[in-house]
Amino acid sequence: SGTEMLWVEPGAFEMGSPSPHTVTLTEGYWLGKYEVTQAQWEKVVGSNPSRFKGVNRPVEKVSWNDVTSFCEKLTEMERKVGNLPAGMPYQLPTEAQWEYACRAGTTTVYAFGDSLTWDQANIRGGPDETTDVGKYPANAWSFYDMHGNVREWCADWHGKYPTSAVSDPLGPADGSDRVRRGGSWHDTTDYARSAIRLGFGPASSDD
Repeated sequence: SGTEMLWVEPGAFEMGSPSPHTVTLTEGYWLGKYEVTQAQWEKVVGSNPSRFKGVNRPVEKVSWNDVTSFCEKLTEMERKVGNLPAGMPYQLPTEAQWEYACRAGTTTVYAFGDSLTWDQANIRGGPDETTDVGKYPANAWSFYDMHGNVREWCADWHGKYPTSAVSDPLGPADGSDRVRRGGSWHDTTDYARSAIRLGFGPASSDD
């Protein structure tokens, strides 16, 4: 599939802002080093809905429903050729897994400190379109584009955070919106913060 994955060790961190809660992730997990590219998407799905075309640019204009279907198809393809251990499907990260990997051990506003510059992420004021994945610096755990480029879907329904410490949270049991994280080429720095969370309908998509 060409999907390069990195292993994230289990651990605990302070999730959210301005009133954080302690989250413990008791199991390690694999997460994509880069955003899913248009080439990867096309190989699995057979089409490319993106507005800003480029084989190594992130796929966009994909809904939560599209993305979960992509994960299922990719899992099936990789299982057929024996590339995937049983019980380890491709799936979206939980919101907690996403933020843990985005922060990469930091407690600052961004993985790069308390400010974010155009040299560090593809945000508003930059190229005004998506860029190839991995063009901007990686965070301390070698993940790219966790801030900016395109917003990223998470598995969870969007809802209120717990107020006390939790382990392996999966988000609310139901809801109307799914979580998107990380900001995009079109967003100001505020929307690229490690803790920022936005809810969007699972059938909605944009660039």
